[in-house]
Amino acid sequence: MPQETGGDVLRRLRTATAAEHERVEETLGLTDPLLTRDRLATVLALMHGFWLAAEEGLDDWAAREPADAGALQWDRRRRAALFAGDLATLGSPGGPPERPALPAVADTDEALGRLYVLEGSTLGGTFIDRHLATLPDLSDGVRLRAFSPYGSQTGAMWHAFRRATRAHVDGGGDADAVVEAARTTFTVLADWCRPAGAVVGT
Repeated sequence: MPQETGGDVLRRLRTATAAEHERVEETLGLTDPLLTRDRLATVLALMHGFWLAAEEGLDDWAAREPADAGALQWDRRRRAALFAGDLATLGSPGGPPERPALPAVADTDEALGRLYVLEGSTLGGTFIDRHLATLPDLSDGVRLRAFSPYGSQTGAMWHAFRRATRAHVDGGGDADAVVEAARTTFTVLADWCRPAGAVVGT
């Protein structure tokens, strides 16, 4: 697939990752009215492993580029521990999960591409949270945190990420590298989610 050049980097990111984004949503099926507690736990376990792998690479980048990481509020954006906490809330056994293989994050361009995938998921997460609250299997007052980690600050955190991404590219960052890193991250996520598709409707 050829790279689209020029234009707003956020628009390019959305277009370049649309197909994989749709594949992830369809595979996970988190807005399915028949979603069960067991299948939700399967999804959370997959997400936990993915976020651990994704955040490990971002932590390495942040150690090398602390100013850029600080500007992006990286410390506020970690979510792997929230997925672990949600699994415990559902009564799932602990232990280190398997992780997918993700490439190292070479620089801030690639960090922004990876973060686009992670942070973008918080927007849909608010709708997922509302849906989960209606499910009979979760009617015992279970409340999860990983899908909507920022609460009322979700919009503000997303807009801050968008501003930082545009500013980085406008300041000389490589938009192509940002987009390619996002596509790679989404492809790994979509492939990693396949086991959840095997248990849809169970």
